[in-house]
Amino acid sequence: MPTREEVAYFGAGPAPLPTPVLEAGSQAFLNYQDSGLSLAEISHRSPLATKIVEDTKAALSSLLEIPDSYEVLFLHGGGSGEFSAVVFNMVAIWVERRRRRAEKELGSVEAKVLERVRREVREELRLDYLVTGSWSLKASQEAANLLEPLGKGFVNVAMDAREGNGGKFGTIPEEGSWKLTPTMKEGGKGSAFVYYCDNETVDGVEFPSFPSVLEPTGQDEEDEHLVIADMSSNFLSRHVDVHKYAVIFGGAQKNIGITDTTLVIIRKSLLASYPTPSFLHAAGVWSPPVVFHYPTIAKNNSLYNTIPIFSIWIAGEVMRSLLTVHGTQATYSQENLAGEKAKVVYDILDANPDVFQVCPDRKARSRMNICFRIYGGDKEKEKAFLEGAEKRGLQGLKGHRSVGGVRVSNYNAVPMANVKKLALWLVDFAQPPMT
Repeated sequence: MPTREEVAYFGAGPAPLPTPVLEAGSQAFLNYQDSGLSLAEISHRSPLATKIVEDTKAALSSLLEIPDSYEVLFLHGGGSGEFSAVVFNMVAIWVERRRRRAEKELGSVEAKVLERVRREVREELRLDYLVTGSWSLKASQEAANLLEPLGKGFVNVAMDAREGNGGKFGTIPEEGSWKLTPTMKEGGKGSAFVYYCDNETVDGVEFPSFPSVLEPTGQDEEDEHLVIADMSSNFLSRHVDVHKYAVIFGGAQKNIGITDTTLVIIRKSLLASYPTPSFLHAAGVWSPPVVFHYPTIAKNNSLYNTIPIFSIWIAGEVMRSLLTVHGTQATYSQENLAGEKAKVVYDILDANPDVFQVCPDRKARSRMNICFRIYGGDKEKEKAFLEGAEKRGLQGLKGHRSVGGVRVSNYNAVPMANVKKLALWLVDFAQPPMT
């Protein structure tokens, strides 16, 4: 039976965790701080649970330098749950902004205000999506499904990376080609939000930086792009300027912790921008389900319902370990390390183009999920590569079932030593057979 040291795991998620965190977790799962109780048993209403939530929020705030004007939430549902939560919440915020504007211009005549907002929902509500891979595609489809009872055309796919790329994902088109809903200062009506997935795990595509076209201009806040980013698979792998985003969300099971914890970072001003459920319904829009209702979760310090305290504690331990090793510069250090590890793999792939073919365009290559084919997608040779990797203790390298190939997931807890083990196998596999 192999030890942890003998296995180099590159799975896309759930992903590897630091061994010291798992060792501490095994004790906490059995008997936390000699309390006689497991962290899986304590009440989420207890002072201990509250402290764990607060400590984890504090660690995350230190790592990402989260401004006081933002709130950190813990929810269920993973990234896929947030596909729905974002639509429910951000559409509600859009409706409230329109209600306030109508009330300011028409006065407090409820019937006239409601009539105008209902018309604006039908004619002007738009949700902008930048589709660069499988997950952003699913997010846009979920939005269209949720809004379908209202009609068609509410979801604006402002960019679909498959167009001009042979129907496949693997590029990020130039920003000048994006068809974002014009803001009011651009002569339009503005969208409820602009969504993008910062790193696509299936297709190996990552935004190299924050899109310049979405940069805040410092003008009317209600006419800025409200940017929503899914950072499930590159969370804490590089520094992020939080104030540029309205909402950042991510499942914990790749760079932060284990499954069943979803993190949301949201601008506090948005939490105060919700209409009453009755007005939303009268305007023809559903109110957010209570477990996805951001203001309710924030008001209750993420403890509205029974959340996974053990999972949140694990996430906190991962964050504190980063702070212990790197201090408040941890995300900058992780960014450098992630780049160095990715370079080791990409350099070998690029040096052997007849054997290995990297899937995405060079400018869009992910540091987190390195996707490639072998001999142009030769199934037998890819099978031989994966079997040889398993024999060497290199696990979790099979590509996503929807695209095949090989995928190296280079998350924060993957040490450079394991990347170098993989590098040796890549080099060996690329050598011509001896005659």
